[in-house]
Amino acid sequence: RRNRAIMPLNQKPTYPLSQESFYNQLTELRHRFAEMKPELEVTVRDPSMDVEGYIVVWNTGIAKEGPLGACGKGGTRILHDLDIKDVKRLARAMAEKNAAAGLPLGGAKSGLKCDSKDPDYERKYKRFVELCKPFLRENGGIFGGFGYDVGCLPPKNAYWAIETLGSGKSFTGKPVEMGGTDYDREGIAGLGVAVAGRTLLQEHGIKVNECSFAVQGLGAMGAAVLRYFSGYGATLKTISDPKYGGTWLFENGISDELLTAMIGQNISVCEKMMAQEGVHVSKDCNQALYSDVDIIFPCALEDSITEENVSKIKASFIAEGANNPTTEEAHRILYGKNIIVVPDILANSGGIIAAYVEMTSSVSDDENATNRKKVSEAKLITEQRVEENVKTLLCIMKEVDVSPDQVGDFMAYKRLFN
Repeated sequence: RRNRAIMPLNQKPTYPLSQESFYNQLTELRHRFAEMKPELEVTVRDPSMDVEGYIVVWNTGIAKEGPLGACGKGGTRILHDLDIKDVKRLARAMAEKNAAAGLPLGGAKSGLKCDSKDPDYERKYKRFVELCKPFLRENGGIFGGFGYDVGCLPPKNAYWAIETLGSGKSFTGKPVEMGGTDYDREGIAGLGVAVAGRTLLQEHGIKVNECSFAVQGLGAMGAAVLRYFSGYGATLKTISDPKYGGTWLFENGISDELLTAMIGQNISVCEKMMAQEGVHVSKDCNQALYSDVDIIFPCALEDSITEENVSKIKASFIAEGANNPTTEEAHRILYGKNIIVVPDILANSGGIIAAYVEMTSSVSDDENATNRKKVSEAKLITEQRVEENVKTLLCIMKEVDVSPDQVGDFMAYKRLFN
């Protein structure tokens, strides 16, 4: 069942027929985006409680004709050294990501300057939410509300926010019984990345159940990618994560028991079984990126693939799960080596799609708790949208002969300004 509020899946952004025209348009679009300023930039404080937080809504024009009206949305980051500059950068990135996903939804981000281990964390978070009330969409503002990000403690933040606001309208990712999609536990963002990898292989005539893959980073994103891509029948050969001591190689794949433990991030079980089934390759987590597999999933940190290490990449395909894991220079080199990348701006859109479903779905909280309809809807739309975006990406690349990261930007800007 398709959410009618989202751009129809067959409505692709128009693209030029010549490389010169592509670059001219991309340059103009980038300039327009660079000239944009946030529509809302506010710092909220309560010195008596040592509370300082930020809201930045980057754009709302793309949303004016949509069901939410002028509104921007993104998650809530909580770090002890957070600054409004960080929140502005993240809100700007959300404007691109939301547009790339084809959502009539502007980009935004909120943040609280706090350590999640602070004994007063709950009290400070609730006060921060309270201070943000005047800016929320449900109160007539343009800020779409809160969600999980770095420093959050799912599902506690959802409970605290809803208790403070007396409403679940301004928190996305909340538990199913509260009317949410629970996209963190469901791994919907990782589902999108897995679908990107599957579509990439299928469009090149490769059967997913006959291919091998590697995952760098087994946090929430990497574990979800592992869950869904293994479900397509692919064979895991390499994983890496600091909590497992670096990079591990599994020549014969892994057992179902170990797969379940990895997906559930059961560290003690994983450590025992990994020693039985695999070989510890290196303490360097980047070694997973150099694995001799069909496709790799960078799901760890920014700038993991750089000009310095890109020559070590053996895989023919890459689907990005982390935010900006490949530098601009490395993208050019990979494209020159005919290694095809689905950039994170197109692959990693499941989380915001799920958030959008929470904000727009007509399914009642009781019905959702019984049948999980919002979860099903979010997963379906994520699969449809990511698959269509990857096909459009490959079509433009073939037509214009430019690298995929540039095509991803082009698609996002075209949608944002049109």
